[in-house]
Amino acid sequence: MKNINWQNPYPTARRPVLARNVVSTSQPLAAQAGLRMLLAGGNAVDAALATAMCLPILEPVSNGLGSDAFAMVWDGKALHGLNASGRSPAAWTAEYFRGQTAIPQRGWNSVSVPGAVSAWVEMSRRFGKLPFEKLFEPAIDYAANGYPVSPWIAAAWANQTTELRDQPGFAETFMPGGRAPRAGEIFRMPDAARTLELIAKSRGEAYYKGAIAEKIEAHSSANGGAMKATDLAAHSLDWCGTLTQDYRGYTVHEIPPNGQGIVCLIALGILANFDMTSHAVDGADSVHLQIEAVKLGFADACRYVADPRFMDTAPAQMLERDYLKSRARLIDMKRAQDFGHGAPPRGGTVYINAADASGMMVSMIQSNFNNFGSGVVIPGTGISMQNRGSGFKLQRGHPNDVAPSKRPFHTIIPGFVTKDGEAVMTLGLMGGSMQPQGHTQLMVRMADYGQNPQAAIDAPRFRIMQGLEINFEPEFSKATLEELARRGHQVVALPKGGMDFGCSQLIRRLDDGYFAGSDARRDSLAVGF
Repeated sequence: MKNINWQNPYPTARRPVLARNVVSTSQPLAAQAGLRMLLAGGNAVDAALATAMCLPILEPVSNGLGSDAFAMVWDGKALHGLNASGRSPAAWTAEYFRGQTAIPQRGWNSVSVPGAVSAWVEMSRRFGKLPFEKLFEPAIDYAANGYPVSPWIAAAWANQTTELRDQPGFAETFMPGGRAPRAGEIFRMPDAARTLELIAKSRGEAYYKGAIAEKIEAHSSANGGAMKATDLAAHSLDWCGTLTQDYRGYTVHEIPPNGQGIVCLIALGILANFDMTSHAVDGADSVHLQIEAVKLGFADACRYVADPRFMDTAPAQMLERDYLKSRARLIDMKRAQDFGHGAPPRGGTVYINAADASGMMVSMIQSNFNNFGSGVVIPGTGISMQNRGSGFKLQRGHPNDVAPSKRPFHTIIPGFVTKDGEAVMTLGLMGGSMQPQGHTQLMVRMADYGQNPQAAIDAPRFRIMQGLEINFEPEFSKATLEELARRGHQVVALPKGGMDFGCSQLIRRLDDGYFAGSDARRDSLAVGF
């Protein structure tokens, strides 16, 4: 990645944006909202936040005003990691879920405390330049006056309505006229506009300790939920730093648990034991190694990752070099495997990135989890609640078992890359379990094979599912897929696009300015000046 390779060997519907100030995300109007903040004299944090505030309105199928969020901020000299994920209601004991085999995926009993609004407040307070209320202007305008729904989002919206239409409050907000809005139709969220105004004026106080918190509790109580205003008032976020893995001269950063970013770091630590360049970039050997390394990462994460207060194995133990070398020795080049966890030595999501001419760079992600999340919408507010609570297990003694006021296992992960202590690139890819395996594939393509960020985004992806089942995009050659099948991978070829293989945006630092890439799998756009 030291020198940009400007060639792109893959068909693409995108061209990189080269500029000194850039914003990239999955929805074009949201990206331009961030650009407006940069043009108004704001910095990359202001741009990222204005974008993040717009996305619950413009792309509600992937996030909402009841989302969680994580972020990394390069302030020009150092990298800061933020965990703004929420915790479970205080009433969520094991007894509360007695008789169930899993946490529900929908409804109030899948909802943990939303943390995204607290991230907006804290990032603006610590790093922003513009007044907090100004950042809300584009989002409030789109919510109050409407916008034409884009085709990809319209299709994803329609796919969710049958399942969610009976969730409390959903149809009233997201099914005007009894259906999802069609592509090109104007959609408005006047209730959300008023909520955004109240959040802006109160700097989030109304959300966690005021009128909005009271509405959330009232709706929860009326619909069989356990969440109280006291749960919201108890919410706190953490400047948590980052976990790192050195790979081919670069340092890859992920947010520490309760998130799954460590899967990518484990996989890269395993792949560091192999000469990837001796294998063709899209050939069976290279893909097989990446698949097996990521599976090993998932095996350990599923066993050990949880709210760090409850983990029985420290992240550093999972990343210990000799341990990862021992895990690498488990890979059989001729045979696919379904790995169990090891024993380390004791000792629907949206992604936003922005960078400005001063050198500040932001990697940020926020999500409702399963598309619209729980499906619960608070009447009169436009707040769709995430279902991150469904990330808990009902397995007593597991580090990630459900408990009061505890953070669940989380899928959303912003990434960042440095070299010799200097910023190189923001890294992000949304899409549930696709995220850490997407981070891994992007890094291998750029660090091992010298592909530029746009080429790495456009390249075909695989997605590990369950057991030996692997989904593949159609651009992989027939010979590669046949050989992988011969080794025991259960190959399932899927069309490109949709939600299966995620959506990525990358911003790569140049000598003077940035290279910003975006993903044609969705409505993504990179903009700059």
